[in-house]
Amino acid sequence: MASYHFSAQAVKRSEGRSVVAMAAYRAGEKLRDERRGVDADYSRRRGVVHAEIIAPEGSAEWLLDREQLWNRVEKSEIRRDAQLAREINMALPCELTDEQRLALVREFVAAEFVSLGMVADFAIHEPVAEKGDDPRNFHAHVLLTLRQAGGGGLRRVKTREWNSDAMLAKWRAAWAEHQNRVLRERGLAVKVDHRSLEVQRAEAVARREPGLAAMLDRFAEIHVGPKARKAGFAGTPQSREREAGPFRIREMPSPARRVVRYPELDQGSRGYANIKRLSSNGERFAAMAAKIERQAERMRRRQAYYESLIAKERSTTQDRQKSFKGRPERYEHALKRCEQVAFWLAELDKLFFAVLGIRESQLMRRTVWPNRMRRWRRLDLEPTRGGGRNRAR
Repeated sequence: MASYHFSAQAVKRSEGRSVVAMAAYRAGEKLRDERRGVDADYSRRRGVVHAEIIAPEGSAEWLLDREQLWNRVEKSEIRRDAQLAREINMALPCELTDEQRLALVREFVAAEFVSLGMVADFAIHEPVAEKGDDPRNFHAHVLLTLRQAGGGGLRRVKTREWNSDAMLAKWRAAWAEHQNRVLRERGLAVKVDHRSLEVQRAEAVARREPGLAAMLDRFAEIHVGPKARKAGFAGTPQSREREAGPFRIREMPSPARRVVRYPELDQGSRGYANIKRLSSNGERFAAMAAKIERQAERMRRRQAYYESLIAKERSTTQDRQKSFKGRPERYEHALKRCEQVAFWLAELDKLFFAVLGIRESQLMRRTVWPNRMRRWRRLDLEPTRGGGRNRAR
């Protein structure tokens, strides 16, 4: 089943990041990082299906050279806390072929990013079984310039409108529309939705779709990135209170900052948080299935009652007079109620099996996460063999 993921983040120099190294890693290439004086060599990286740069029509030719593009971006930013680029991470439908996924990403990137004047450097990655990746984890990384491109290269001033929340919301909705259109054209009966589970469930309730509403009544899993994964294996982190935000002027003459009580908020690593959420989902759907079963049992008893009345009426005239006391409208009422009960009983059966199905899928995900975390731990403890590395000339 296709799943939706679309996230955006700024590549910040203040976090010690190099956009040249990021581009090399995502494209699986070796690039010279001129600012740091090292080679970012990821030429032996596995899982890179395709890497490509798309620039606006009529822009400078050197923008299509990955090493030259991102080194010039690094050189143009002089601040220590400069934002170098924007990265977009997108999940790709596993139901499509490699060619179809490439065409989908090209079309979306050209329509939503390049048309605005950005230079887009994207790479498509496939899951690597040896790394413990989910076999459905096809995804794309897109590095975007923060300045518009033209015939003379990149503009000196950044386009601040691209940083708005409204723009991000537009991109998220457009990515869902592009995927659903391609899936529909390929005749695939799957669909993605960029909205939260709560919003989708409210809409399903409004449309009177109890099965779909029940399936959406669950906790969503948390994304576990490389930083969170390594942090979970670096030992048991100790949470402590930290100051955050600006100083509060109102508390003069001794201004103070807001204190975040992390010991009360932290619930372990993201991987273990997913295990807890999936366990909670399994318990929730088990309780839901038990409730549906009790409702169905009451419906069956009511159905048996009305069927017995109808059977008595159909036996003899004497039985009819005895059962309905000479009132034929009670017989018509029994027929109508029996039909209604049969309909709702069938609906409850469908809902019951749907809930059991989603419960089984949640429990299966619950067993996958511990195995994945053990595999990650083993891979993190093993020495690196020809992976990505930085080398000085």
